[in-house]
Amino acid sequence: MMIEANLVQHEEKKITVLHQEGRWVLFSTILASSMAFIDASALNVALPALQNDLHASGVQLLWIINAYLLMLAALILVGGSLGDKLGRKKVFASGISLFLLASLACGFAPTTEFLIGARVVQGIGGAMMIPGSLAIITAYFDAEQRGGAIGTWSSVTTMVTIAGPMLGGLLADAGFWRGVFLINLPLGIATLVVLYFKVPESRNEAASREIDYPGAILATVGLACLTYGFISLHDLGFHDPHIYGTLSCGIIALFAYAIVQARSSHPMMPLHLFKSCTFIGTNLLTLFLYGALNVGTFFLCLNLVQAQGYSQSIAGMADMPFALLLSGLSPWAGRFADRYGPRPMLIVGPSLAGLGFMLMACVGLTHGSCDYWKTFFPGIVVFGLGMAVTVAPLTSAVMGSVATHYAGTASGINNAVARTAGVLAIAIVGSVALCTFARALDVHTANIHLSNAVRLLLHSQASQLGQTSVLEEVLPENSDAVEMAIKLAFVDTFRLVMIICAGLAWLSAIMAALLVKPIRMFMD
Repeated sequence: MMIEANLVQHEEKKITVLHQEGRWVLFSTILASSMAFIDASALNVALPALQNDLHASGVQLLWIINAYLLMLAALILVGGSLGDKLGRKKVFASGISLFLLASLACGFAPTTEFLIGARVVQGIGGAMMIPGSLAIITAYFDAEQRGGAIGTWSSVTTMVTIAGPMLGGLLADAGFWRGVFLINLPLGIATLVVLYFKVPESRNEAASREIDYPGAILATVGLACLTYGFISLHDLGFHDPHIYGTLSCGIIALFAYAIVQARSSHPMMPLHLFKSCTFIGTNLLTLFLYGALNVGTFFLCLNLVQAQGYSQSIAGMADMPFALLLSGLSPWAGRFADRYGPRPMLIVGPSLAGLGFMLMACVGLTHGSCDYWKTFFPGIVVFGLGMAVTVAPLTSAVMGSVATHYAGTASGINNAVARTAGVLAIAIVGSVALCTFARALDVHTANIHLSNAVRLLLHSQASQLGQTSVLEEVLPENSDAVEMAIKLAFVDTFRLVMIICAGLAWLSAIMAALLVKPIRMFMD
């Protein structure tokens, strides 16, 4: 009896240690993920102040966002594979350290070009950091606890991230947009301390120690060429050799990347994972939905500040309904996916998100933040509801569609798809927006009495998007009309962007309906 009592006491003590360890695992992964999410959400709100301070063009704004996303998309697969091979905790901590150093450089960037370069380095750190969070959770928690853990991760990171846009807006209004990057420092340092002392190491012992360098290089070159080609399309035109040359180079590089992955003995993206229809469906859903999410939030912030006249602090709070819904409903959505399978949520959620985009597309030029509740609020709520019931089931579906020892790789692939979606959507839709704004500005200024020289000069400034200023050459009696034309042109551009985003969201729902299996578990 004494031996049995000791065994029971030993097991209870072991369970207690595991529960405490699990809490530290969640705490560290949530804190690091929040750092990345806050950085992105706060930066979107602070972009108008950044653009004004550094005199950045619309094209440079696209690069400030895409320089980071580009490296994430190209290298996040390497980050996931490195975690599986060398140790998830080790690679996770290395990524956090590099992300912190790059954030410090971003915070003190003297020029737009320097900032873009620092964002490239920040993206490399993020590629090592971001897949590690979910991979560590997936490796630590068993299948029965995983959905709840992922739901908690989604909920708490969202709650922390709510502060991002508000803080970004307040910092921008105070003339200190650089603080958007510097707030990463305390979060990152705290995460590194917890990781070192409290989180166990995990890895895939069967994974090869070789790294797929050719694949990483081809992915980087391919995405970089496509990004440059699409973003520069507005300035150079499709018939410019630089445009069709780089676009062709990007397509060829990505095609070569697929061949390398098929033939490599240690690919960073094992193609056999795509034998699962659910894995294909969830990644296609991610591609379309996250493309819409990235480009939609980017232009929403610019519209609120530059066209609608919101202060940046108020614009930072405009997304709060979205964040609160995502935070409150993600745990429930994760539990629903565990019980009934993720497919229903992956159809309903993106459909609602598309409806939210369409509601925002119907909003014209308003009287400012006093009209928020009857203009942008309904669309943001519906969009937030759609994302809230999608995110946790999507993550569960991705992780559940592959074997556990491929958790880091699956997380890396899905994150790469999400970042690639952002890169391509911002590059392609951003280029469309630049062209649309220029044409809309010409239309809205057609009936204003301006000289041909002023019209040409105003047209040349259209690359500034909503930051386009009324020229000194414009007669005082026409200044108000030109300013209104600039705002109307941006509203027209925003409307087209929202319609495109709605189409992408609905396309993602179709992918879920066609490809995601209506069962709970996808692989043994």
